[in-house]
Parts: sequence; structure tokens; C-alpha cells
Amino acid sequence: MLINEDQVRQDKNMLAYIKGTITARQATHVIIETGGVGYHISISLHTYTQLEGLKEAKVLTHLIVKEDSHTLFGFMTEEERFLFVQLISVNGVGPNTARLILSSLEPSTIRQALASGDDALFKKVKGVGPKTAQRIIIDLKDKMAKDLPLIEGITGQNSSYQLKNEAISALVALGFARQQIEQVFKQISEAELANSAVEDLIKLALKKLA
Repeated sequence: MLINEDQVRQDKNMLAYIKGTITARQATHVIIETGGVGYHISISLHTYTQLEGLKEAKVLTHLIVKEDSHTLFGFMTEEERFLFVQLISVNGVGPNTARLILSSLEPSTIRQALASGDDALFKKVKGVGPKTAQRIIIDLKDKMAKDLPLIEGITGQNSSYQLKNEAISALVALGFARQQIEQVFKQISEAELANSAVEDLIKLALKKLA
């Protein structure tokens, strides 16, 4: 069955992670072999350091789709992947710039900078100008403050953040607009997120989307 570009764009987050044998590791990428296939995964220096000494690894992934390329970006922690996704949502911050930010700054430092509105820290990163640094703060400061409890609470497969992300992905696959879905989830309390299964969250969101 042929998969067209629109289908790939819609399902670009279907690769949640890749687990296998590390056959090559460089500062910019890692190659993981699983099922006889070697996956080229772009990584930050932060993830590169965490992969040191490992023969096998489970790398969380995010697929970036462009007209002329499909690029996998990999992360050792959910926190780093979350920050990557947030950074590339900012106008003017592409995936390579986001990776450079994550290579230059620890995830905890990025969160602190966003919380305090410290755009000067981002300006120190090569390729991030004053306007882009300010835009990062403006776009992400409030969002990060809201989602911080979810990030800090990530401990495994059933974390609130992952449950929410799975529910959103399912609703997008059902044909709802991501922006509309995210507005609905803003109305769902953290207590509901923490105490609900993915199926419950989807049903709750569907009632609000109806």
C-alpha cells in the first residue's frame, strides 16, 4: 500500500521510539539497528553524552517531514523531546536550531530560562538572534509554566504527559484539528489527566469536541 505525503504528515509522530543495537555514534547522530534495519537518528550533544558506553539503547523519536526529506530526531528523555517539540513550534526555530539549543543548554537550564524570561541565555546560542530569543520566551513562557508539573511528573509509560500526548495523537488521527484539540485539553484539569486512562481522555475530549 502506498502512503502519500499527507498521510505521512498526519502520522509523523507514529514512531514513538526505536530500541536496538547502537552500530555508530557521533556527536550529531546515532545509528540504531533493529529488525535488520539501521535507523539514522539526529541527536543533540545532551543525548550523545547519555549514550556513551551503551551497546543497546531505547531512543525516543520525533519525525520531521519536509518535501525533500524525512529526518528522525532522537532523545534519551521525555523531557528533552518535549522541549524539542515546543521549541520547533516557535516561528523561526527549525529542528536544527532546536537541536543546537538542546546541545548548548541543559533541559533544566532551558526550563529555568523560560520561567524567568531570560532571553539573554538563548542569544548565546549560535544562530539564535535577539528577535528569535524574545519570541521563544514570549511563545513558551506561559505554556511551559502550565505544563511544568507534567514534565516533572514523567516517570514511565503511564505519565500524565504521555497519556495526554497519546490521546491528542489519536484525536488527530480521527480527523480533528490539533489546535482545537489542545484548546479542549486546556479545559481538563491535571487531576483528571493523572487519574484517567487514554481511552477515558479520548472519550472526554470527544464530548467537548462534539
